[in-house]
Amino acid sequence: MNTQTRKAIGCFGLLAYMALYAVLAASLGVALAPLLPTWAELVYYAIAGIVWIVPLKPLFAWMNRPQ
Repeated sequence: MNTQTRKAIGCFGLLAYMALYAVLAASLGVALAPLLPTWAELVYYAIAGIVWIVPLKPLFAWMNRPQ
């Protein structure tokens, strides 16, 4: 598989993952909102806004692998 094809597949995978992650993270945040103080919600959303990248490292490595 050439690099251009891998990048196209990876791009669609990235978009699907991002959409799913955003919905799940926001749903969990809304469910936790009545239970948490405001500062804890801020911490949750800050962590959720950073953690999404960790599972994508193998995808990016695969997309950028030379032929």
